[in-house]
Amino acid sequence: MVVPLNERKEQILKAVVINYIITAEPVGSRTVARSHRMDLSSATIRNEMADLEEMGYLIQPHTSAGRVPTQLGYRYYVDNLIDIDDLSADDEMAISSSLSTEKMREIEQIINNSARVLSSATNQTSLVMGPQFQKSAFQHLRILPLDDKRSLVVLITDTGFIKNKVIEMQQQLSPSELHQVVSYLNQKLYGLTIDQVTTSLINELKRDLFRRLEILEQAFILLEESLMEEKQIRVFLGGTTNILNQPEFKDVDKVRRMLNLFEQEPLLFKILEDASSEDDIVVRIGAENEYEDIKECTLITGTYKIHDKTSGIVGVLGPTRMDYSRVISVMRRLVDYLNQNLSS
Repeated sequence: MVVPLNERKEQILKAVVINYIITAEPVGSRTVARSHRMDLSSATIRNEMADLEEMGYLIQPHTSAGRVPTQLGYRYYVDNLIDIDDLSADDEMAISSSLSTEKMREIEQIINNSARVLSSATNQTSLVMGPQFQKSAFQHLRILPLDDKRSLVVLITDTGFIKNKVIEMQQQLSPSELHQVVSYLNQKLYGLTIDQVTTSLINELKRDLFRRLEILEQAFILLEESLMEEKQIRVFLGGTTNILNQPEFKDVDKVRRMLNLFEQEPLLFKILEDASSEDDIVVRIGAENEYEDIKECTLITGTYKIHDKTSGIVGVLGPTRMDYSRVISVMRRLVDYLNQNLSS
């Protein structure tokens, strides 16, 4: 249960959290008094820290040691005390130059680079979910004649997926006939997700186009193959060794469990999906995470959109002793960047 704190206790808790994030060493009263210039005696600070320990916000790992934040302490800090600073000009430049769409024409390349940039800027492990083909909406279909007997069928979605297939035409269609058929399909399919383009819908379209069915039979193959295609689950990782370099992960069993987790892409997909929200950055600390393998970690997630439609998730996974302020600041900027540039 979160108990409200007075201003003095809040200052001391904030000082302990910030010092422990930086040093990974228990924080004593003298450190708090020196580093944060509090007009309080060490004895007063010790008493306040003892109260914070009794309230569940701090813990003393050893009798002679200082205190470290508990998961409850981190939660109070994130919800009430954190200062989110703007990124420096150098950080802004690093993100924008690394993800410039002038350099990268493929969405997958941008997402992959996003994972690398996020891990580098936060010094944590990043997880970035790419747009899912099955959840993207049909935008339009094109049929482009290649020669007298062959045409190229191109399926384009709102999130930038492009599927194409060369088909053999039994008869040659005139440009006007081709235009009529493509216009009809685009009208019927526009805005539907790939999941909604069902076999029964395709059969209905076939019936409507019965007179041209012999010519266009193979044009439907691309849609049918999209339905049968195994759903792509892509989660791009960045800085997988970053989390293992943290002092909290020196235990061999922890390392083994984490490496095993990084190999399970469907599970990573599920973890990101369950932890995220469309509203803002979400911070899940320790036991707040549903999955056993990350109950000693913090997972911070944010969603990005393409044409105002939620399309993917970015995440940072690390120990609960994480620089929350910087991670949240970097993630907000990255999400803003992806929202703006993927839509264009």
